[in-house]
Amino acid sequence: MLKYLVVWLCLLPLGVSAQQAVVTGTVLGNGGQPLALATIGLKGSTTGTQTDAQGAFRLPLPANKDLVLLVRYLGYKELERHLRLAPGQKLQLELVLEQDPLQLGVVNVRGKKGEDTREQVSLAKLDPRLSRILPSAFGDFNKILVTLPGVSSNNELSSTYSVRGGNYDENLVYVNNIEIYRPFLITSAQQEGLGFVNPDLVSDIAFSSGGWQPQYGDKLSSVLNIQYKKPQTFAASVTGSLTGGAMHLESASADKRLTYLLGLRHKNGQYLLQGLQVEGDYRPSFSDVQAYVTYDLRKDSLQRGRTVLGVLTSYAHNNFLVVPESRVTTFGTSQAPLRLYVAFAGRELMTYRTWQTGLNLQHRFTDNFSSELILSGVQSQEREFRDLEAAYRLSEVSRQAHELGETERTRGLGSHFDHARNTLGLHFLTAEARNSWRLHQRHTIRFGARAGVERIADQLQEYGFRDSADYVQPTYSRNAALHLAGRRFTGYVQHTYELDSLKTITYGLRAAYWNYNRELTLSPRVQYAFITRRNPDLSFKAALGLYYQPPLYRELRNPAGELNPHVQAQRAVHAIVGSDYLFKAWRRDFKLSTEAYYKHMSRIIPYEVDNVRLRYHARNNARAYAAGVDVRVNGEFIPGAESWLSLGLLQTKENLEGDSLTLFNAAGEAIGRREIGYIRRPTDQLLNIGMFFQDHLPDNPTVRMYLNLVYGSGLPFGPPGQSEYRNAFAGKSYKRLDLGLSKVIVLESDLVARKRGTLESLWIGLEVLNLIDANNRVSYTYVQDVNGMTYAVPNFLTGRRLNLRFMAKF
Repeated sequence: MLKYLVVWLCLLPLGVSAQQAVVTGTVLGNGGQPLALATIGLKGSTTGTQTDAQGAFRLPLPANKDLVLLVRYLGYKELERHLRLAPGQKLQLELVLEQDPLQLGVVNVRGKKGEDTREQVSLAKLDPRLSRILPSAFGDFNKILVTLPGVSSNNELSSTYSVRGGNYDENLVYVNNIEIYRPFLITSAQQEGLGFVNPDLVSDIAFSSGGWQPQYGDKLSSVLNIQYKKPQTFAASVTGSLTGGAMHLESASADKRLTYLLGLRHKNGQYLLQGLQVEGDYRPSFSDVQAYVTYDLRKDSLQRGRTVLGVLTSYAHNNFLVVPESRVTTFGTSQAPLRLYVAFAGRELMTYRTWQTGLNLQHRFTDNFSSELILSGVQSQEREFRDLEAAYRLSEVSRQAHELGETERTRGLGSHFDHARNTLGLHFLTAEARNSWRLHQRHTIRFGARAGVERIADQLQEYGFRDSADYVQPTYSRNAALHLAGRRFTGYVQHTYELDSLKTITYGLRAAYWNYNRELTLSPRVQYAFITRRNPDLSFKAALGLYYQPPLYRELRNPAGELNPHVQAQRAVHAIVGSDYLFKAWRRDFKLSTEAYYKHMSRIIPYEVDNVRLRYHARNNARAYAAGVDVRVNGEFIPGAESWLSLGLLQTKENLEGDSLTLFNAAGEAIGRREIGYIRRPTDQLLNIGMFFQDHLPDNPTVRMYLNLVYGSGLPFGPPGQSEYRNAFAGKSYKRLDLGLSKVIVLESDLVARKRGTLESLWIGLEVLNLIDANNRVSYTYVQDVNGMTYAVPNFLTGRRLNLRFMAKF
């Protein structure tokens, strides 16, 4: 018999009426089976309970109040029940939930004691509320992903992330089934604006780190599938901090046919950027506005939900201006310390404006067959303006006691000059149809097709030179007007077969064609999951599939600024086995997830990492592999607060065709060349640890602590343009610990129906970012001394910072 779990997550309501009533009952699926661990709570509050193994529940409620009871269970539609109870009344209910045929979970697995869950291989479900309270530099939504196994990010200023040895271009992102794109011209994380996903608007998060089904698109590493809310009542929030602010509104019409979400955000990184080693005038400004509106086209209340139109629109305006002044960096070893002085002249300006809109029409023809039509468009205008001169002096640092830390002898003098006038405009337009057909209780078929057109115009005008020891040498020069126009077509079909209540298999095929390089790809994929009969707490899963990633514009452009139309899609075979184990500790439920994976990759396009810019070679001249193990434990380490710990072990290497190393004899004469073979990929990170931990005062859950820990072993690096030393050196590890403390002030009890627009609660938080003040490195600047020796000077990320935050809920 499972004990009732109380869902008091944040606060204890004030002013509860002394007059009480009780609601008891059962929660059933539409087949009559009891649903264990279904959530029953009051709409818009933290008051609630969960059902036991027989689907039964008991919930005390205040009397003489207008209440809305909300019932939720994964894979089923939400159910609302309006109540008004008399003092001392005991109300018995039988609540029957209806399955949601449009939900994108496919594997039906039955867990312990009748528990019913829907999972995919390598799928993580996250609570969207946690992304709002996670302590991070800018409150970016993607930072919650970095705490998952197999996911890493070595830059707190960036919203990009790497999954199982891939780069950020290999990650798919959907919002309400609409694919999301990021800007192309960003060179450093300081220039990044807001990530697309607005956490205030999110209702559901699903993340797959490999082996996903054919219904999802063509990438090599991961899929992030976000669903925005469909609100039923009015709510609003205002958030502010030293790094920006946000507000959101949500509501629905009286008949619930029309719903809307509106979110506005602004980020200003000046406070954090002032802590970087380059001193100067930073003027970053990033803003966006998003709206999601749904309208039920059926007037008949009995037909509600059968035809729903949704419109998602977004506009982002990002502007980054910096006028650098100086930089001082001490590096090297304790035996041979060096110091780099740099004086700057000029400025750097980066702007981009992105419009994205999508129309989503859902229609349920029958209870077993539904369709979805998606029309979406993206328009982006990007500009990179740079005139920057840097004069440097490289000196030795004294180790003598009487002048410790003082500079001694100058080792090198020189200057760099960079000029850029780059503009890029892109237009994407796509139309897609998705269908779900449940033939039988055990058979579900999903199929769809998509067509898209794209136009990209890139005006590339940049050059740079280096003056070292009175010798001027051009380092790069690119001047081109590039245009790309193409049409893409994709389609998929997949079949999910529930062999019995414990075993499920999903298999299917995905096809894609791009007329620019005239390539057709076929991607067969299969997943299998089962629960052991002897131990219903233990389940296993496996996936095998072929995945292609057709190139976008960035992969086609080589370092010289030329397009290669013959580049083909990169290819990877995913092989994944894993298990989930449900167990109890300290009388609370926990889940242990383990996966081992291997990715064999061919036709790979090599690239180099310059801060957050990926510079592709624009040739399919490499093969690679990635292998590793991911482990995650999550549960209530502290009662009423979910936490988790993740561990990832990874090795990923690649072999470039035709690369070789010069061999020398004892006299220093070149005697031949040798093939280099497999080398580390830029994302080869052996060890990755992520943790999110919550705690609260035992007698006062309104006072909470949040801990966000990320550790990643060192990434490889090498001097640019020197293939013999590509990724030949091991970088330093990335360590970051962010701590948050918060207090919730309840201004009005959320047990009762509140007046529209009144303030419900105020959340006040203090964050200590980079608590251990780690000197994390993001990249290297290469300088030469008078003898022609090259030094890699580290570029450090932000140090320790305090951040104040507040969140007001209405």
